[in-house]
Amino acid sequence: MRFLRPAGQARPTPEAWDRDRSLAHRRREDGDILINGRFYGQPVTGVQRYGREIVAALDPLLARRMRSAALLMPSGVPPVPAFRALSPVRVTPGQGHGWEQALALRPTGRLLNLCNTGPCLKHRQVVCIHDTNVFTEPNSYRAGFRLFYGALQPLLARRAARLATVSRASAVAIAERFGIDRRRIAVLPNGHEHVFAWDRTRSDFRPHESDRPFVLLLGSRARHKNVGLMLDLAPALNELGIDLVVAGGAARIFAAPTGSNAAVARPAGNIRWLGHVSDDDLAAFYGEALCLAFPSLTEGFGLPIVEAMALGCPVVASDRASMPEVCGEAALLAAPDDPAAWLAHIKNLRDTPALRDDLRGRGLFQARRFSWAASAQGYLDLLDGLI
Repeated sequence: MRFLRPAGQARPTPEAWDRDRSLAHRRREDGDILINGRFYGQPVTGVQRYGREIVAALDPLLARRMRSAALLMPSGVPPVPAFRALSPVRVTPGQGHGWEQALALRPTGRLLNLCNTGPCLKHRQVVCIHDTNVFTEPNSYRAGFRLFYGALQPLLARRAARLATVSRASAVAIAERFGIDRRRIAVLPNGHEHVFAWDRTRSDFRPHESDRPFVLLLGSRARHKNVGLMLDLAPALNELGIDLVVAGGAARIFAAPTGSNAAVARPAGNIRWLGHVSDDDLAAFYGEALCLAFPSLTEGFGLPIVEAMALGCPVVASDRASMPEVCGEAALLAAPDDPAAWLAHIKNLRDTPALRDDLRGRGLFQARRFSWAASAQGYLDLLDGLI
């Protein structure tokens, strides 16, 4: 059978035939892009948020290019959002680390792993290692978690075709820790766009229970989060007429806190304990807080900093690891072992409306530098570059 061209349509040139064949080949090859979706079955902390948002940003990028990918998920994971270019594929059996290691049995796929782990026997993959905290702050984590990561991550760092991480500070730390070339590590940071889906009007909390300003602290039992610094400052804040609102829960990977970082009730009456809160709740508190206090000893990125800035909340953060990089000139920084400096910054914010307004403006601009869409494009480039 001979196919006729519509009237008026010119005969394709040899160059056009070559381009069409190249596109057809690319579309056939797109099917071997695989995404490790194990994180969809895990509680949503910063790392899982990263995985979800990168996947959500990859989907329209692929769809606009008429490309596709498979999202591999364990059985039993709840249904994921509807995608245009990504096809969820249930892979059985198992759900945990054993399931993930079995992904190496899919040798033809280019595998993307976004949440610190992946199959150690696979070469044709991209792995995002967010930080080296399990090595530099081992007391924050349970023994079993430390042992597993301590064995797996060096193998992944050396064997994976490409590595990614979320900040320049993390890239340097990973290269030094695992003895690899820093140029092998792509920096693809967290983004900010997800906060615009939050709706503070849906929150059940009233951020202000009194007329007093409050400092927002995201509590965590991880010792490197250093929440004890702010809890110990509560009496001094009370004297300044400032409350401390503590939001957040505890992940099972973290060791039980001890000493000054133990998130236990302090005698100061100006601490408000919220426990776990929703994203809509966070939007409400970011919108009303005097500032977010972020006193971590170390972070791979520090996503709450960007979330706060994107929602107009001033930030006081630690001057260590990735935090100066993420904050830029848009936050007040202090050493995480210098409570007097933290108290001075907070007092200055209380007393200087112009400083609050300046930090809000700088923060809105700084947050726009971090984009899920840009990082998703970076991952697509890495995958396309794999042999």
